[in-house]
Amino acid sequence: MTPTPAYDESIPVLTEVVAEAAVPADAGPAEALSVEVLPAEAQPAEVAPAEVPPADVAPAADTVEAAPAAAPTAEDHENNAWQALEERLVARVLDRLQDRVELTLEDQIRTSLAPVLDHVATRLAAELRDGLRHTVEQVVSRAVSQELAHLKSRTS
Repeated sequence: MTPTPAYDESIPVLTEVVAEAAVPADAGPAEALSVEVLPAEAQPAEVAPAEVPPADVAPAADTVEAAPAAAPTAEDHENNAWQALEERLVARVLDRLQDRVELTLEDQIRTSLAPVLDHVATRLAAELRDGLRHTVEQVVSRAVSQELAHLKSRTS
């Protein structure tokens, strides 16, 4: 088995995966990194504000209303942006490493199975040889006994 080098140029490093983009000074940290991995329909959608009923419509007396959900704060929005960035980054790194992992795994399996397959092939060839020898002996024995029986029947 070949030792894995400490640095392999075919494996991307984090700085190659995440490219910095020019960002305005007032942009948040989530906008500082630009990573396009997922298609638009797989990316998280913006949170729409909850619909508020008009003030002149009074709720029914027999219904109990829960307190309205608090509107998302800038901190929540920033946390969501960081989570989305993390998910896209993980997906991109895994996508790039998947082919490399598959090749390495295939090579290791091939290397470890080669001696086992050689042993199995050798044993199978020996068993086939023994079986063929036994079959040929039976066929020849039967042919000789039939020929002798035929000769005996002619002479009698």
